[in-house]
Amino acid sequence: MIADLQCLVIDCPAPRALAEFYRQVLGGEVDRPDPRWSLDEAWSTLHTPGGLVLCFQGVTDHRPPTWPDPERPQQAHLDFGVPDLDAAQAQVLAHGATLLDAGPATRSWRVYADPAGHPFCLVRH
Repeated sequence: MIADLQCLVIDCPAPRALAEFYRQVLGGEVDRPDPRWSLDEAWSTLHTPGGLVLCFQGVTDHRPPTWPDPERPQQAHLDFGVPDLDAAQAQVLAHGATLLDAGPATRSWRVYADPAGHPFCLVRH
């Protein structure tokens, strides 16, 4: 095992509004302080009673999916918590991932693509 699932991130035009929608569906707490994520107008979170965390990422020109038309497929990515970003990066790259954005050395997360091109992040615990 390389990592544990931190959250599911969903792209959307209004992060706080969508977090509130899912709070109505699942219960939980919107934008609870959590050192893993900063909260602002472009990012909102929902900590559910069962421990699942959903994150909502603002996208300026959001184009919602057109299910089931693949012209605009689903827009989401996974965040995986790891104790050591460098070690985890070596492992995911060895399994076929591609580094998309390493960011500055001080940042606690990096963006990758899985072998099919879907983005995911490794996030330092």
